[in-house]
Amino acid sequence: MSGSISERINTVRAQLPPSVRLIAVTKQVPTDVIRTAYAAGIRDFGENRIQEAIAKQAELQDLADITWHFIGHLQSNKAKKALENFQWIHSVDNLKLAQRLNELAQQIGVSPYVCLQVKILPDPNKSGWSVPQLLADLPTLNQYKNLQIQGLMTIPPLGLNDQEIMAVFNRTRELAQEIREQNWPHIQMQHLSMGMSGDYQLAVEAGATMVRLGTILFGERGN
Repeated sequence: MSGSISERINTVRAQLPPSVRLIAVTKQVPTDVIRTAYAAGIRDFGENRIQEAIAKQAELQDLADITWHFIGHLQSNKAKKALENFQWIHSVDNLKLAQRLNELAQQIGVSPYVCLQVKILPDPNKSGWSVPQLLADLPTLNQYKNLQIQGLMTIPPLGLNDQEIMAVFNRTRELAQEIREQNWPHIQMQHLSMGMSGDYQLAVEAGATMVRLGTILFGERGN
């Protein structure tokens, strides 16, 4: 997509229904560019790496109404820093991590919004619950009252065609509905965090409520 960052943001936002939250993924994006995105109306920013994010947050303290979303793989030893610096964690990908976050959240007095990362298809390159394991772990997750479990996050495996990607997104929506119908008192299924620059339109069609977009807004970056 050509044009300035502001123009790209406006183009993408015009495509999204009002019910879909645009999270600008700012990995390796400098703070002056984040300020440009903020000026264009973005208030939700996603980061993959804790240390990089903390440095940026320090420089952007004057932008008090930003919501920070952690979207990368979260190691247990970084859990406390994630809780201290992010309002949302999209990548809670196993029961042990959820337990750790719940304990730490109580200790430091926060109540983060989280999404449970699920692997609809087997994928050795991605973290996340398998569908059977997630369903089995729901009774335990329901006990973690310091976490505000809001929904599911998924990333399709690389190399799928549009039809296969759509099937992953549709199955994620169906899984959220199945969980919702079980009426767990401490597990909400209001959000589906799915869709990135290459497939967000499919995700929106399938019912995504949050899309995580980086490349389409800011151009190619390194890993």
